[in-house]
Amino acid sequence: MLQASKNALISPAEVFNTSGVPRGVRVVEVGPRDGLQNESAIVPTEDKAAFIELLAQSGLRDIEVSSFVSPGRVPQLADAGELFALLSQRPGVRYSALVANERGLERALAAGVDGIALFTAASEAFALRNIGKTIDRSLELFGALAGQAKSAGLWVRAYVSTAFACPFTGPTAPAAVLPVVSRLLDIGVDEISVADTIGSARPEDVAILTEALLPLLPAERFAYHFHDTRGVALANVEAALEFGISVFDAAAGGLGGCPFAPGAPGNLATEDLLELLGRRGIATGVDVESIRVASGMLRDLLRLVDNSQQLC
Repeated sequence: MLQASKNALISPAEVFNTSGVPRGVRVVEVGPRDGLQNESAIVPTEDKAAFIELLAQSGLRDIEVSSFVSPGRVPQLADAGELFALLSQRPGVRYSALVANERGLERALAAGVDGIALFTAASEAFALRNIGKTIDRSLELFGALAGQAKSAGLWVRAYVSTAFACPFTGPTAPAAVLPVVSRLLDIGVDEISVADTIGSARPEDVAILTEALLPLLPAERFAYHFHDTRGVALANVEAALEFGISVFDAAAGGLGGCPFAPGAPGNLATEDLLELLGRRGIATGVDVESIRVASGMLRDLLRLVDNSQQLC
């Protein structure tokens, strides 16, 4: 069975049509976390909560709210605990957060998150620069964190960054991605988001990697996280849909990227993803106009905050 939200299950027959292209797609909104972490402006906590409430009203079922990581590393998200305390916890919406270590998990549990996301990479160089650990060490840590989170009843997601290319070492071979995914599955994570961290992938690359991963990673536990650096993120989604991939990450307004990955300026915009899926008759349960309202509110807010901080 596939988990559609915290409270509802749908069967594979309801998700896939006869051609293999999914009938429905679950959009994981990462704007509040992956979007805002790459902005120079620090948005007030109350305004972040208002933005997330607009996103929740749109029909989104998965929202990655923030990160419980070192405030010194990502000061834009230092208010994660305070932010969760302001959320209305709308039924049927999963509010999750990124965690980096045991202290982060403790803070996330205290804040009342519904799920956590862990993050490693397929590139050793990126793992060392991003999280200060080797891939092996990060996976050892993940095993302990995932076990604790599961015991607390949390949903656990994992990111595999630089699955197509690393900003420091160049292209990533599928053979480097497979063992990382295999170990994450052994750890027992619920979902693995395979990330094109710097937006270098093209549809043919997506096809090659997806074909290599599907014998190992079931489609219902497989998500893609595309960046639109070269303007081909939607084409990459199209390629993944043909293999039955039905979970995609996106950020309202196309905000974000990774502050530790040069050349990763922006995520796939949620509005663009919804428009593509709508044209193809693929259901999401998300109202694109509501996402545009949320994106517009955040753009105006970022402009105001940025101007005020420059005047200080």
